[in-house]
Amino acid sequence: MITLDGVMQAPGGPEEDTSGGFKYGGWVAPYNDDVSDKVIQKLMQPADLLLGRETFKIWENYWPQHAANWPSINDVTKYVLSKTIKKSGWKNSVFFSSLADIEKLKNSNGSAIQVWGSSQLVQLLLKHDLVDELWLKIYPLTLGEGKKLFDNGPIPAAFTLVESVATPSGIIVANYKRAGEVRTGTIGS
Repeated sequence: MITLDGVMQAPGGPEEDTSGGFKYGGWVAPYNDDVSDKVIQKLMQPADLLLGRETFKIWENYWPQHAANWPSINDVTKYVLSKTIKKSGWKNSVFFSSLADIEKLKNSNGSAIQVWGSSQLVQLLLKHDLVDELWLKIYPLTLGEGKKLFDNGPIPAAFTLVESVATPSGIIVANYKRAGEVRTGTIGS
């Protein structure tokens, strides 16, 4: 979930992530509609998750009590990149301390692993070419401040649009798959 200017911080609620004085938490709520709800339900199908420390802390306090809204959330494996958290009472939580752990998981796991939120983790994955697919839900607003998806230097990479939909409230949902290196050329040649 990102804004037109790439902000992904605190989409779900006013108190979700106020770091850096962020005051626009909950910016997604005014745009919910039946089409966007169907896309979210599709993405909430059972899949293991890879989360950053901050997203995990928010989620472990919320999802165990709200699993009716995401039935598989407690049963899937939650891989967490953190140098400070080593254990959790939330079942099926596995902690990694390095990028090498993630690379090993990616190379050994044949199933899909989703990343939700986790701006710093996504940036790390983009920087090290560990992203096979992006599901961007682009909301029709700019915030000007906040944690951004493409900060901190993703590598140059090409992606192919494989699916997209525009919702009645103006959200553009775009699914991109990795498509090799960036190609260049001259317009009109």
